[in-house]
Amino acid sequence: MKPFTLAEIAEACGGIYVGSDEMKSAVITSVERDSRQIKDGSLFLAIKGERVDGHDFIKKCYDSGAICAICETAPLQVEKPYILVPSTLEAVKKIGKAYREKFDIPVVGVSGSVGKTSTKEMLYAVLSQKYKTHKTQGNLNNELGVPLTLLSMPEDAEAAVIEMGISGFGEMTRLAEMAQPTICVLTIIGCCHLENLGDRDGVLKAKTEMFRYAREGAAFILNGDDDKLRTVETVRGKKPVFFGLDSNNPYHAENIENNGEGGVRCTLCFEDKRLDVTIPAIGSYMVSNALAAVAAGRLLGLSDDELIRGVESYKTVGSRANVVNTGRLRIIDDCYNANPTSVKASLDTLKNFSGRTVAILGDMKELGVNELALHFDTGAYAKELGIDRVIAVGPLAKELAKGANGVWFESIEAAVKELPALLRDNDTVLVKASHSMQFEKIVDYLKTI
Repeated sequence: MKPFTLAEIAEACGGIYVGSDEMKSAVITSVERDSRQIKDGSLFLAIKGERVDGHDFIKKCYDSGAICAICETAPLQVEKPYILVPSTLEAVKKIGKAYREKFDIPVVGVSGSVGKTSTKEMLYAVLSQKYKTHKTQGNLNNELGVPLTLLSMPEDAEAAVIEMGISGFGEMTRLAEMAQPTICVLTIIGCCHLENLGDRDGVLKAKTEMFRYAREGAAFILNGDDDKLRTVETVRGKKPVFFGLDSNNPYHAENIENNGEGGVRCTLCFEDKRLDVTIPAIGSYMVSNALAAVAAGRLLGLSDDELIRGVESYKTVGSRANVVNTGRLRIIDDCYNANPTSVKASLDTLKNFSGRTVAILGDMKELGVNELALHFDTGAYAKELGIDRVIAVGPLAKELAKGANGVWFESIEAAVKELPALLRDNDTVLVKASHSMQFEKIVDYLKTI
């Protein structure tokens, strides 16, 4: 970390420092919320969770090397400093913002209804060709994850890619105030979190809150194929940079050829350039992600060779369009999360594979009053594409099965009993649902049959 003293931290969060004066100048080595991750010099965040209260672990953290704790109640019988605050969660946001302000580097904020993580990984792959780049790890993209991501930025970071996820109005404003992006990237405005955001216009309004706290002179990179984002003509007097498959976008692609596990070949076109690349991923949607990353890379001075190397070094993370070959089945493990837009994109990817195609799809959460119609429409899309078999799981997915003329099961347990009879050798099987459906259990089962 860059030098960050206990005095600076107490001032940043408005907390009450309790401890010796000499320790005020002590610098921390890391910020941790998990007592198992404490190392010498750590600052421990005592957070009250649903099942565990971090305050119960303060003494243990001090014994493990922590030099200070941020806490809401004073710990008993401790000799090391602590900083008392009304809310540890609110304090860490202020601390994260203060630490970010120690850096004068490009910070790319990434959001959208679909493709946040894959675009973040593509941006990281590209920018890493020129800069020592820091990125969001895992799903640390919310109001706790973003400040933790900022606070883990190493002293010698030359660029950062920060994923920003929201579910309601005002959240993006708070995330952007911490991250202060110098480049804002928005992927797609889709049907997600409609319980809170109402409709896609609400999603657009919530996502574009990012612009409010972008740094002076920031650039804005938007998906010009998206009908909502395309309506953004200027941001703070500046014209956005548009990317997408449509040739009207300044950054677009030609000669797209999806070869399944062989990757996606295409020509990336911008200015007077035509860069031939092979993206090591299975979905054609990755072409748009590559265009967004190339647009950011171009703004930050990367050469053509660096852009090509970056795109071609992309790596899939977690349960996001990850292909698993079992010998009997080819599984597309895309069960991290789902909404109608992302499921349709995954179905498009599934259709690119040869042989029989099967989609095991589950409930999509937080879709609001039209949730049943959106499930039915998603199933109808699968039928229209010609997916050979749709297997739907979950109460909401019953409508999806109706739209697809598919098979429906109320639960994972009921489905797995019948899967051996429903699947054939050499099937390509897409597995996708909202994260809370725990469809990783289906992936694990499919690996055994």
